[in-house]
Amino acid sequence: MELIRLTQFSPGAGCGCKISPAQLREIIHESLSGSAKKDPESLTATTQTQDPGTREQHASVASRSNDSGDQRPGVAGLNTTTALEFPQLLVGNESSDDAAVYDIGGGKAVISTTDFFTPIVDDPYDFGRIAATNALSDVYAMGGNPLMAIAILGWPLDKLPAPVAGKVLEGARAVCTAAGIPLAGGHSISISEPVFGLAVTGIIDTALVKKNNTVQKGDLLFLTKPLGIGIVGTAVKKGLAEKEHVGLTLQLMTRLNTEGVRLASLPEVHAMTDVTGFGLLGHCLEMVEGSGCTARIGVDDVPLIPGIEKYIAEACIPGGTYRNFDSYGHRLAFSAADNTVIVGVPEGGSLEGGTLEDATLQDATVNHTTQKNAAAGIPEGHTLEGGSLPDSVKLRLCDPQTSGGLLIAADPGLKDVLEKDYGATCIGEIC
Repeated sequence: MELIRLTQFSPGAGCGCKISPAQLREIIHESLSGSAKKDPESLTATTQTQDPGTREQHASVASRSNDSGDQRPGVAGLNTTTALEFPQLLVGNESSDDAAVYDIGGGKAVISTTDFFTPIVDDPYDFGRIAATNALSDVYAMGGNPLMAIAILGWPLDKLPAPVAGKVLEGARAVCTAAGIPLAGGHSISISEPVFGLAVTGIIDTALVKKNNTVQKGDLLFLTKPLGIGIVGTAVKKGLAEKEHVGLTLQLMTRLNTEGVRLASLPEVHAMTDVTGFGLLGHCLEMVEGSGCTARIGVDDVPLIPGIEKYIAEACIPGGTYRNFDSYGHRLAFSAADNTVIVGVPEGGSLEGGTLEDATLQDATVNHTTQKNAAAGIPEGHTLEGGSLPDSVKLRLCDPQTSGGLLIAADPGLKDVLEKDYGATCIGEIC
């Protein structure tokens, strides 16, 4: 078979082709806005037709949904409506979580997710492996076990022959087999650019579901894979990537996050997500959003794939990096005093538009400045520096990952276990 560079057909490689976080929020909010207009009396009547025990169970689930802390305009009310319509839906749109979770009774819940993207590597078999690993990760990030998967394939047959698509499916099937599940079917369409991924169904004990936004103050943050996948992927597209770096990155992208299943059984693990297209800082922001907490990440503590500095110097920066920062940069602050990034600065707080209100800070009293810094989780005596996040930090921590590692918020007492038994790296804390 003739060698074809799949990445030449990718406007954005892997999870780097995702819609930006800000645009996605707008899309989801608009899609849900009509639900709030439904007659609440009709929804109440629906629940009243159920037996008392079922109504009590559903009321409890609705309460948990409403406690998600989502502060997006209008979404809190929509959560109530969704909970009344579908009370068995334990996790849905309300929390920007990795997958949907539906209570099927008997202490069990079904996990449902889908993920697909354009090629991040040239080899079709490896493209299939990466896409499958990435899709399965959403189930593991919720703490569940995958049951089966179906394929999602968009293929330009006028540009790429059918056997190439067959290699993509072969790679995906190999990963599914390794995960102990069947690739049980799917759907394909003719399209202008190659797209592939999976829809995955999983299962979990209802009591073990790990959401992404249930962090607790004092938790430590851990990461299970180094960052830099988007940068290496861009180097591949430009023909600048070295073989050893490509090999290591491929190993990372095809390593299943199966540790999520074991982590779900640990009560000291309070929240979990996987780091993909929105970058480390974007997914960390989802974890603290609406919790009343912020996160402080030590820049020097974050593990990176070897060779990243070289590729940054060669301008191998995915477009998704800048889209990510433009979406949530105003919720970040940088403390040069200890080289940390503060994630979750309140809207309208001490940052505006990704820059510091320098004049205001200079004219404010020391006490007022301390209060502002405290609200952003910055220790007393430290000050925010500069305008936007330094490029040296932004280009690494906003880098879109494909099939990245798990980001875990856990009690400090679990630090040794996570580092020794799970190979996780402590990168920060919840404030």
